[in-house]
Amino acid sequence: MTEARAVVSTGKGKPVEVTTIHVPDPGPGEAVIRVQACGVCHTDLHYREGGIGDDYPFLLGHEVAGVVDSVGEGVHNVEPGDFVVLNWRAVCGNCRACKRGRPQYCFDTHNASQPMTLADGTPLTPALGIGGFAERTLVHSGQCTKVDPAARPAVAGLLGCGVMAGIGAAVNTGQAGPGDSVAVIGCGGVGDGAIAGAAMAGARRIIAVDTDPEKLAWARGFGATHTVNASESDTVEAIRELTGGHGADVVVDAVGVPATYEQAFYARDLAGTAVLVGVPDPSMRLELPLLDVFARGGALKSSWYGDCLPERDFPMLTELHLQGRLPLEKFVSEEISLDDVEAAFAKMGRGEVLRSVVTFN
Repeated sequence: MTEARAVVSTGKGKPVEVTTIHVPDPGPGEAVIRVQACGVCHTDLHYREGGIGDDYPFLLGHEVAGVVDSVGEGVHNVEPGDFVVLNWRAVCGNCRACKRGRPQYCFDTHNASQPMTLADGTPLTPALGIGGFAERTLVHSGQCTKVDPAARPAVAGLLGCGVMAGIGAAVNTGQAGPGDSVAVIGCGGVGDGAIAGAAMAGARRIIAVDTDPEKLAWARGFGATHTVNASESDTVEAIRELTGGHGADVVVDAVGVPATYEQAFYARDLAGTAVLVGVPDPSMRLELPLLDVFARGGALKSSWYGDCLPERDFPMLTELHLQGRLPLEKFVSEEISLDDVEAAFAKMGRGEVLRSVVTFN
């Protein structure tokens, strides 16, 4: 067992606490990771606010890069000293999706079996099965993907969630490719990931949509060729005007509310693709004329984790970054300590940062 400092959410809406936790030695199939960096994601705030569950206390953080500290029995994919990015969907290899060659849709993803605990023995619920706002964390070895250690941890760890979700929404789910027109609604970390992915895939026209002029400026830095301020223009008409009156080949909704999804639906070309990657609130409902769904054709898709395969995508995207072809460093607005996570949540809520990243010496 190892002691570690960590960020814990003890109750709905309460400020997070930095406290000591106990990390057990890894059991069969498990690994202990010495965390080097962990991004501050909206999902962590959703945990704190009770939007994902009520299994407090939560050990927050999930966008992790670090070094394997120790492994348990039967672990062969990683060994101590490996530099890894963690994922929250360790595939099983045996469910009906995996057996059909679609492991990105695995129905039986898994995490570590043993609980991490507070010093008094209270079990912790790790965010997305990771719990990365900690000096060390326990995960299933299948959650570990080796990447090139030449990448800075503060940059590489972002592939573990939001940036991967955005890139994958455009490239894996939306199948954006050379010459396509792509529109992205919502230009936070996920939306800018989609813009960067579309640019990397060779999209000819990339339209960024947001209500915040600063976010639209950031979007241009990731490859947006055009911007639309949704508070000043009709989003659907603006996208059509920028695409010869037709609409975009792929429209990514990185917000996840009925109004933006309806915009994505109507802003795509006939037979175009709408991709939902923003996570809706459980209470939200959508109403569309069924005739329009039929008549416009194309595809309406949701994107789970960017439909990624970590063992394929994390090393590839890390390499593209090291080649200068994927500007992951632009997502990092600031590097902070564990003690600054609560303040980082506030900055995120005010739209002042793309990603604050906790880093460890």
